[in-house]
Amino acid sequence: MGNNVLQPDKVMKSGNPVSNRNGVWLVALGAALWGVDPLFRILLLKFFSSSQIVLLEHVLLLLYSIPVLWLQRKQIRGLGLRHIGALLFISWGGSAIATIMFTSAFAHGNLNGVLLLQKLQPLFAILMARWILKERLPARFSFFVIMALAGTYLLTFGVSMPFQQISDVAALGGLLSIGAAALWGGSTVMGRLLLDKMPFESVTALRFTLALPLLVFTAWMGGDAWQLPVQTSDWLAVSGNLVLQAFLPGLISLLLYYRGLSGTKASYATLAELFFPAIGVLVNWLVFQQGVTAAQIAGFLLIWLMLFSLSRQQDADRPLSAKAPRSAEA
Repeated sequence: MGNNVLQPDKVMKSGNPVSNRNGVWLVALGAALWGVDPLFRILLLKFFSSSQIVLLEHVLLLLYSIPVLWLQRKQIRGLGLRHIGALLFISWGGSAIATIMFTSAFAHGNLNGVLLLQKLQPLFAILMARWILKERLPARFSFFVIMALAGTYLLTFGVSMPFQQISDVAALGGLLSIGAAALWGGSTVMGRLLLDKMPFESVTALRFTLALPLLVFTAWMGGDAWQLPVQTSDWLAVSGNLVLQAFLPGLISLLLYYRGLSGTKASYATLAELFFPAIGVLVNWLVFQQGVTAAQIAGFLLIWLMLFSLSRQQDADRPLSAKAPRSAEA
């Protein structure tokens, strides 16, 4: 396990180094691709449950994961308990358990209260990055956090109050939403920890592969019957949407995300992830003809301004002191 210190302005993983500024934008681009998920998922939900869709996606993604894990097998054998725990955290906690908790929150609480509490995700990531990764935050970082939270609030709720009384967020639904936010925020930090040990391609492949057993169990426990398409046209449409769902907002988004995360701090990356709801609103407007309010436009612009300012600040930082990963030949 190497103890080299990373260069202050660039992080070398596999391929070309990623500058700090580019890292922020790659994270934002990866998060933006999550926003196109409804384009493919809506048709799939006519035939499969959510857990079945995610399971099928991960089965398809074995086409990517197995070759990568075979090529990186020597590096993977050297993983310690800390890194194995981080892998289980992002593949089980961040992918499966957090999604289940967030979905269940809607059945036990006020919709707007659940959405509001989920916005605590960056705060959990920042605190865990400070505790686990020992990341230092610049003096102006609190300003970026306020811009990010204000922008996402406007995108989600506009200028209205999200709930009528405090009991709407104190119920079980609120606790489940907070738990999901903590797991998603922690996944950003654990992903950054893993990228100090192995290339981003391997982190992506391991996340998909390790999630499979839990997804099989979740789909089985759900007890939903498999309703396969009957007509040829439905087969073609479902197959095409499933492949696009797996490889666009699934594989490509995470490759971009982890590539960017390898060159930026977790506390910065968690704010860049907030580009996801901004693109979601844009997709709903362009594709599904849902109206966009002036407040949402203001939130969208605020997030853009935050990302631009954040990338400039990250590039000026003396940032990442972390362990460098061994090369594949080591």
